[in-house]
Amino acid sequence: MKESKSGSAPDQNHVDPDNGSNEKRTFDRPTQELFKSMKHNKSIATLLLIAAVMTTAQPLRAEEIAPATSEPITLDEALRMTREHNPRALQAVEEVKAADAQVTRGRSGYFPHLSASAGYRYLDPVAEANFGGATIQFVPNDNYDARVTAEMMLYDFGRTGRTVDLAKAGRNSAGIRQEITLRDLSLATIRAFYSVLFLQEAVSVQQKEIDALQKNLDHMQKRYDEGAATRFDLLTTQVRLAAAGNRKIDYETQLHNQEIALRRLCGLDEQAPLNLSGSFDITVADKDANRLAAAALEQRPELMLARENLKAASYKKSLAGKEFLPKIVGSASWGTANGYMPDIDKMRTNVAAGVELQVPIFDGFGRSAALREAAAMKRSAEQQQLDTEQMAQAEIRQSLNDLKSSEQKIETTCLQVSQADLAAQHARIRYDNGLATTLDLLDAEAALAEAELAHLQARYEYVLNAYDVRRASGDLIAQKQEKGS
Repeated sequence: MKESKSGSAPDQNHVDPDNGSNEKRTFDRPTQELFKSMKHNKSIATLLLIAAVMTTAQPLRAEEIAPATSEPITLDEALRMTREHNPRALQAVEEVKAADAQVTRGRSGYFPHLSASAGYRYLDPVAEANFGGATIQFVPNDNYDARVTAEMMLYDFGRTGRTVDLAKAGRNSAGIRQEITLRDLSLATIRAFYSVLFLQEAVSVQQKEIDALQKNLDHMQKRYDEGAATRFDLLTTQVRLAAAGNRKIDYETQLHNQEIALRRLCGLDEQAPLNLSGSFDITVADKDANRLAAAALEQRPELMLARENLKAASYKKSLAGKEFLPKIVGSASWGTANGYMPDIDKMRTNVAAGVELQVPIFDGFGRSAALREAAAMKRSAEQQQLDTEQMAQAEIRQSLNDLKSSEQKIETTCLQVSQADLAAQHARIRYDNGLATTLDLLDAEAALAEAELAHLQARYEYVLNAYDVRRASGDLIAQKQEKGS
């Protein structure tokens, strides 16, 4: 394309950028005259220029449109989507809101309760008296009454306070259960995420073995056609290839299932593409069992929940002991009603106030049963706390043992991969030179694929065991993940 000279006028020549040739497009003279006449009206001229370009420009070709690409999903992004979109996570949030409303409901006992009422009542007969031949009616047949009443608990021996304490313990428990739910969802997402990565690598390794077997099969077919190989050698290679294909199908099926699970956890559409970005290169910061056990006793949510359950059981026992105590209730009302002498039909304003002492006498042995229930629940909560502490310490040591085993497997399988790769290279050279049988070559290829899968499996298990250590120590898996994950 030729460039315009600096002194050329833009309204004389126009170069079509979509035209492959170097020809210049010249507007006709009426158009040129129109541009010149609108020289001082820049806005209208600009609009006309845009319209001219739109009418003369060629449409974009399909290959010029950039294809839509999905951004890679990291582990942090998957965890964020799970916490924001998973129904179980949203359910836990609503349960916390419900528990918080329960606290407000318990505090309502500290405030007066206001109510309004209005009514009509017809009476017949009514009280009457006859004085000097005249009948005087003391109560009207039509009775109207409207009033506003305020009632408030003046003293209940701490029952309302214990109710509020119990509601607060429930709110704390709901918050801890939310943390446990989010942590479990995060761990499920982590397992699904790394399972997809593992199975993708497994399919790749299996495809590598299939390619090698297919290459051997083609070579074997040529040798068989030339009479240098037997039918048994050809069938053996075909069977090995078919077995490798079946293993790949199994891995692909597991991969699709894990992708479905990951989409469900993250709240993604069933057809949404999964372009994961991650690796198995993570490290564990602390492997000291004593420090991890101390951290678990301090911050593990199951232990915190057990402590809150014990508090709630104590509050329930205290509340059950106060249920049979008296209550002092005050009330006041203001309203209007008829029926007052001397004009019983006239509506009159009235006020009423009083204090009432309510003393329970017999409740059918309900108080004693409630006390026994609360005491048993408290003892149960104590045993639950003890069991949770023992379980946390045991899980710390078990997860560390599994992690140590995974580390050792990574080292051994790494050596196995190196040895199997070298053996496969030698087997191919020996086979090409006629110094090894077909079975020797196939065994070497299978051993290499098996060693690579074992090494991949060891790295995959190490990642999961590392997160199990974090979970056992009380980590909520909420902070930034390690590099490469």
